[in-house]
Amino acid sequence: MKGPSGTRLPLKVVGIWLLTRTLLLLLVFKVFVLPGPDITTDVSVIYQGWYDVLRTGTYPLNDVTWQYPPAAALAILSPGLLPFLDYASAFFLLALVCDALVFGLLLYAARRPGKCMSGAWVWVAGVPLLGPTAYARYDLMVTAVAVAALLAGVRHPRVLGALAGFGALLKVWPVLLLAGTWRGRVTRRSWTAAAVTGTAVLLACVAAMPGALAFLTFQRDRGTEVESLGSLVFHVARNFGWEGQVLLNYGSVEFLGPYVPVVSKAALALTVAAFGWLLVWRVRAREFGTTTPADAAFAAVLLFTTTSRVISPQYMIWLVGLAAVCLVFRASRMARPAKMVLIATGVTMLEFPIWFTHIVHSDLWGLVLLGVRNGLLVAATIAACRELWRQTVTEPRLREREHAPVPAQAAEPHHRGVTPTGSAGSPATAR
Repeated sequence: MKGPSGTRLPLKVVGIWLLTRTLLLLLVFKVFVLPGPDITTDVSVIYQGWYDVLRTGTYPLNDVTWQYPPAAALAILSPGLLPFLDYASAFFLLALVCDALVFGLLLYAARRPGKCMSGAWVWVAGVPLLGPTAYARYDLMVTAVAVAALLAGVRHPRVLGALAGFGALLKVWPVLLLAGTWRGRVTRRSWTAAAVTGTAVLLACVAAMPGALAFLTFQRDRGTEVESLGSLVFHVARNFGWEGQVLLNYGSVEFLGPYVPVVSKAALALTVAAFGWLLVWRVRAREFGTTTPADAAFAAVLLFTTTSRVISPQYMIWLVGLAAVCLVFRASRMARPAKMVLIATGVTMLEFPIWFTHIVHSDLWGLVLLGVRNGLLVAATIAACRELWRQTVTEPRLREREHAPVPAQAAEPHHRGVTPTGSAGSPATAR
C-alpha cells in the first residue's frame, strides 16, 4: 500500500489512527476522564434501556427520547452480537469497528487513479477531535454507511441508492447523499434503488414490531436546543433579563420560555429555504463531474446541520465523514470548508463535554465557544455551497460562452462600390 510519496505516508497515517483510537477507547472506558458531563451514559443508560425494550418485540412507545427512524433499532440492538461483553463495552467496540471500516475504505479509495490520501487524513484527525462522543453515539455507524455509499456510487449507482435508502431509515440525513447524482441513468438507478430499499426496510420494521413510526411525533415536538444556531438569540437574551429556562426536554438540553417557538419555526423555515436552494442548484447545474456527488452531499448536510433546531455534538461526525470523502478526490475544491469543519469539530469537544456548564449558564466563555463553533459551520456552509455552484453552474456557463460561435457580421467595405460579400457592383450569390 503506497501513498503519493511512497510507503511512509500510509504507515504514518495508520500509526496515528491506532494511537488516537486507543486514546478514544481509554476515554470511553473511563481510564482517562474528561471534565464535564459523562458522555457514556447515553449508551449505558438510554441505549441500553431501548435495547431492553426492543428485545421484547416493540419500539419504545412511551419514551419521548426515541426520535429515530425505525432502522435505528438495528444499531441499538447490535451490541447483542457480542454477548460475552456488557452492553456499553460491546457498543464501544462496534463503534471502533465502524471507524476502522471507514478508514479502510478511504485508504483503499486513495490507491485508485485521481484519488489521494487527504481524505484518510481528514478522518484520522476529525474523529478524535470530537473526543469520546464519537464512540458514545450511533452516528459513527450511520456515517460508515454514508461513506461506503458515496465511494461505491462512483461506479455502482444502485449501491449508492440502496445504502442511502437504508441510511435514511437509520437517521434520515443519508437521503441527502442523492442530491448530486449525475443526471439521467445514474439518477434513475440510484434514486429507484433508494426508494425500493427504503420502502422495503420500512415495511419490514413496521411488520416486525409495533411503534415503528412513533418517532415522527416525538421529533416534531422538539424545541430549540442550547447548541443550535438559533439558541444564540436566547444565550444573549438571558444576559439581558430574558425569563426563559434551560431544561432537559425530549432528550436534549433545550431553551423553554417566551419566543422559543418563534425561533424554532424560524429555524424550520431556514431549513426549507436551504433545501429550496438545493433544488434551484440541481435545476441550474450544467455539469456534473466526478466530485459532484460527494461535494453536493457535503454541502447539503452542512445546510441541514447548520439550520437545524438541534446541533448535537455527534452531528459533527457526519460532516467529518463527508469531508473525508470529498478530499479523497484530487480534483475536489472542498478543502477550505473541510478545514473549517475540522476546526469546528475541535471546538465542539471544548463546548461539550469539557465546558458544557458555560453553555448551560450562557456566560461569556460559553457564548464565545458557541459563537465560534456555529460561526465556523455557517462559514463552511457558505463556502461549500458557493464552490459547488461555481464548479457546476458558473464555470460551465462561462466556458459555453467562450466557445459559442460568433455570429457573422457585415464587414465595412474598403472601397467605394465594393459590396461586403460580393464583387464590385453586384451582391454575392446565395449558396
